[in-house]
Amino acid sequence: MDNPESYISEPDPARHEIALKTDNVSVYYGDNKALNDTSLSFVRYKITSLIGASGSGKSTFLRSLNRMNDGIADVKGKIMYRGLDLNSSQVDVYEVRRHIGMVFQRPNPFAKSIYNNVAFALTQRKHYKKAELDEIVESSLRQAALWDQVKDDLNKSALELSGGQAQRLVIARALALKPDILLMDEPTSALDPRSTMQVEETMLELKKKYTIIIVTHNMQQAARIGDYTAFFHLGNVVEYDLTRKILLDRK
Repeated sequence: MDNPESYISEPDPARHEIALKTDNVSVYYGDNKALNDTSLSFVRYKITSLIGASGSGKSTFLRSLNRMNDGIADVKGKIMYRGLDLNSSQVDVYEVRRHIGMVFQRPNPFAKSIYNNVAFALTQRKHYKKAELDEIVESSLRQAALWDQVKDDLNKSALELSGGQAQRLVIARALALKPDILLMDEPTSALDPRSTMQVEETMLELKKKYTIIIVTHNMQQAARIGDYTAFFHLGNVVEYDLTRKILLDRK
């Protein structure tokens, strides 16, 4: 389908450092075009919320940014990061996902200890001394605002954590790889209000060091935490601007 009338206010690269930029990204599931020629720039150290109805293309777009759609869908267009097109067949997908981490809708801790959940991905591709791992695990859990709650139970099964704790553990697991960008696909939709608030507070703290792109079905959440908001409809971005201009109607 053709793009509907849209309002896209791109951040000025002369005033803002751009962490990631897409250029005419389209996604096909077989013959079905789920996302249409999407071009967006994401400002470093800001939270960008992707909102819209179910089936609008927001999660499809998010999963394309670190190649999570590989083998599932055909992604066309460019995804530019540090001068590289991440959508190129020459790019190492594992390196892409190290720099651009993903947190999914439902907490998915491994059936391992809290410690080994955070350390697992690190130990798959490189040998670390125990002291190095200890430092990374503690740092990651601190950044995810979970250290004080679990520091005496690191050998406890991660499956015993509450929903909110489990989601923050998953965030810590992503942070352990020292990413530049965090993608979050409705990370609080399965959580109660108190846990949602804790994860939102964690994200607001994390944006001091990371660029965050979050899919949310909750406009109130986008208004609370989003610096920028993109509104998706039927596979198109129809609005993109500062959140206060789109959702809060402030100048």
